[in-house]
Amino acid sequence: MSQFIKVFWVIRALFYKIFFLKMGFPSYLGKPIFISGHSRISFGSNVRVFPNARIEVHGNRSILDIKDDVSIGQGVHIISGGKLVIGKGVTIAPYVFINNMDNDYKEIGIPILKQRTIINNTIIGENCFVGIGTSIHPGTILGRQCIVGSNSVVKGEYPDYCVIVGNPAKIIKKYNKKTKTWDRV
Repeated sequence: MSQFIKVFWVIRALFYKIFFLKMGFPSYLGKPIFISGHSRISFGSNVRVFPNARIEVHGNRSILDIKDDVSIGQGVHIISGGKLVIGKGVTIAPYVFINNMDNDYKEIGIPILKQRTIINNTIIGENCFVGIGTSIHPGTILGRQCIVGSNSVVKGEYPDYCVIVGNPAKIIKKYNKKTKTWDRV
């Protein structure tokens, strides 16, 4: 049974390849899944997107670049209106929200969705882990191998090799290259 399912995934990935900017092999897109802006999404090799994900790319100049060996958990919602990069080896736990678009709100009497859209590129560095229920806001840049705790609200720039938790998210540990330990800050 397991071999049959994997063969089915391969066939489906080959079919999907014609719709995306890039579709590396082997990759898996679990059903049901909602995807808009197919032609501006690049999937590296060995990318796994589990069921109930929602991936949206808005605007003609936008791109979502998902590198090799990425795992995206069930129920994840990703919105890109500019450049959004998910680095090689990233693990995204279920029910995470990642976004690089905000709506302005300053014009009184104008509905929020009719006001201008503010785009801030978002980058998740290589080998990061993003915990369940986390929200990553526009303009966030995570360095290499950052660990983001569950239910964190992340906005800003974070250096390589740190542990980030909370609302708002703060660095609680950094990797010390001299002692080869994760030290509290």
